[in-house]
Amino acid sequence: MFQFIGRLSATAVGAAALTATMFGAAPASAEEIVARLSYHWAPAHQSAIFCEEFAKRVNERGEGKIRIETFPSGQLFGIREIMGALSSGAVELGGVVGVVSFPPVDKNYNVEAMPGMFKDFAQLRRFFQEDETGQEIWNGVLKRTRTQFIGYNPTGPYMTFSAVRPLTSPEAFVGLKARYLAGIERPRWSALGADAVSMPTREVYTALQNGMIDTFNTVPAAIKAYSWWEHVKYGQLPFLFHADAFTLANQAWYDDLPDDVKQILLEVGAEIGAESTKSIMEFSTQVLNEFEERGGQVDTLTDEQLAAFTKVDDEKVIPELGDFVDANVIEAARAFVAN
Repeated sequence: MFQFIGRLSATAVGAAALTATMFGAAPASAEEIVARLSYHWAPAHQSAIFCEEFAKRVNERGEGKIRIETFPSGQLFGIREIMGALSSGAVELGGVVGVVSFPPVDKNYNVEAMPGMFKDFAQLRRFFQEDETGQEIWNGVLKRTRTQFIGYNPTGPYMTFSAVRPLTSPEAFVGLKARYLAGIERPRWSALGADAVSMPTREVYTALQNGMIDTFNTVPAAIKAYSWWEHVKYGQLPFLFHADAFTLANQAWYDDLPDDVKQILLEVGAEIGAESTKSIMEFSTQVLNEFEERGGQVDTLTDEQLAAFTKVDDEKVIPELGDFVDANVIEAARAFVAN
């Protein structure tokens, strides 16, 4: 725990505590528990919609017992800040994107973002729930960050977009300016010949507008929610990986809750997880259809084209992933999906 907080820096944790004080929960009756749910997604993003639905259902079923107040669009904490805020107790509940928040705690969670490793959210989650290696990663992250899993709220399937040209061959990436959010994306951009720059979500629109970046990996929902489709023109399928996200709670806060309130949170969390997972895949298809109606182009790679990218991944990318995923974890994931 202390090692993790140290990596976030004392300044970041102090700022989180100060922000929590500034945005303190409204007064409640002696019996009612008031909790804050912080998430970074814009209101139109499917994950934001389901955060609001989660709070709504908990408030209805727990009326007089618990009330959740939501703080969207990073009002309290951004995508890279929320994990530290939850760990320190600066906020009670948070929307957490696994591939962003978990690797600083255990680099091996990066296995989620390996191109083509897991075919869907169900297979990805089963790896962390059923496989011994996957369980060790998942349980270790929650224990070290002192957080409690409440439910799934996936960000969506990741794919590659470009503002410059179709992405139908590895050569198409040479010279492009690529934004990355998760560190594990960087080796692949380099292998494809693109210049990679780390950039938070809030800066992407302006960077596209001024030409600072012209390609990136993201979920279809994001190009609509953040209006990025005003600048990107091309998309590449199949999906690279499935980016899971979660509603997590500060463990100490959760442990102090009455059992009936815990039950409400977990029941609603399970419902939202099932609904949001189904919805995000349908919504992704809908967004891509809208993207094409707006003049965008989505190219589904042929077997031959896909083989060319797989060759780059096998020969250039995976050998460079030692700093991101241990070899035994990659082997365990491959064995799991093969069976």
